[in-house]
Amino acid sequence: MFIKICGLSTEKDVQAAISAGADALGFVFASSPRKISPDRALSLCKNIGDHIIRVAVMRHPTPDEWGEVKTVFAPDWLQTDHEDFKSLNLGDCKSLPVFRTGHVSELKELPRPMLFEGMNSGAGEKANWEEAALAAASTQLVLAGGLTAENVEIAIKSVSPWGVDVSSGVEVAHGTKDPSKIREFIAQVRATE
Repeated sequence: MFIKICGLSTEKDVQAAISAGADALGFVFASSPRKISPDRALSLCKNIGDHIIRVAVMRHPTPDEWGEVKTVFAPDWLQTDHEDFKSLNLGDCKSLPVFRTGHVSELKELPRPMLFEGMNSGAGEKANWEEAALAAASTQLVLAGGLTAENVEIAIKSVSPWGVDVSSGVEVAHGTKDPSKIREFIAQVRATE
C-alpha cells in the first residue's frame, strides 16, 4: 500500500518517514503551520533516494506560486484541488488532485491517482469513508483526513484504498511531527495490508 507522510518540516521527521518505509513525503506550500519554503523543502530532500516521491502540497496556487515551487523544489507530484490543474503548467510533474467529501459523485471519470479527504485540509477531519469506498472501487484512491495509527486499520478495511496519507495524525502539536507516531502509523499500515 502507498503511504504518504505529509507536512514534513524537519530532517528528523523526513528521516523517520523514510526509515519507517514511507513511499512519499509531502511538503506544504499553502497557508498552514506546516508551511515551508521551496528552498527548505529542497534542502530536506537532498539526501533521499529516487524511490521516494516528493510531493508539493498546495491549495489554489497562482501560476507564479506554482512556478516558484516547480523551479526551486522540482517536486515529483503536485497535490492541490482538482480544479486548480486547469491553470497550471505541470511540465514533468505528475498530478495528485484533491477531492473532498461530498464532491466526488459529480464526476463521470475519476483521475488516477487521486486524494480523498474531509472538507478541511490539514485539520485532522475524517473523510466520509463510505463515499471514499465507492470511489476507491474505480480508481487509485489515496485516503486522507483524520487518520491515525489507532484507526488506520479499520479505515483500510472499510475503504480498500490504494494508499493512505497522514499529517495531523502523527503530530504531538499542530504542525509538530512525532517520529515515533510516524513509525507507529506506517507499521500499522504494513501490518494491515
